Amino acid sequence: MRIEKNTVVSLDYELLDMEGKVMEKPDSPISYLHGGYDGIFPMVEEKLHLKEVGYRCSVVMEPEYTFGEYDAELVRMEPRDVFPENVEIGMQFEGGEEGSDEVTVYTVTDITDDKVIVDGNHPLAGMTLRFDCTVTAVRPATAEELSHGHAHGIHGHAH
Repeated sequence: MRIEKNTVVSLDYELLDMEGKVMEKPDSPISYLHGGYDGIFPMVEEKLHLKEVGYRCSVVMEPEYTFGEYDAELVRMEPRDVFPENVEIGMQFEGGEEGSDEVTVYTVTDITDDKVIVDGNHPLAGMTLRFDCTVTAVRPATAEELSHGHAHGIHGHAH
């Protein structure tokens, strides 16, 4: 079966930086709904279109096509007393601008006696990345998957 709109595609993949360091490599395949549902990087989806099980590819993507450029304005120094007592580096908190519905996930990057530094950038922001993958399965999407806009099941989204 070919990868076309409204098929569920399963992939083994690695995400690497440009020095070849593995940034992400799941233990099992992932699945996404093909056809513009934002379940995978658009450049990867385009490369996989009309391919079949066993197809392998490598796609190099600039930051604008992955997690965006690094934005220094998303790094903030906040008073220590607005965080829980047990705050630790690596913890994540949601925040946003006053009057905006947009939510940003901030990661704690440093803690002092009176300040906490948080960063709203994705950890891979600003990086050129290489996505290496192998197609492991292709199947028609179910009506439920199409109505939800994502893959379900063992390697997809669970409800």
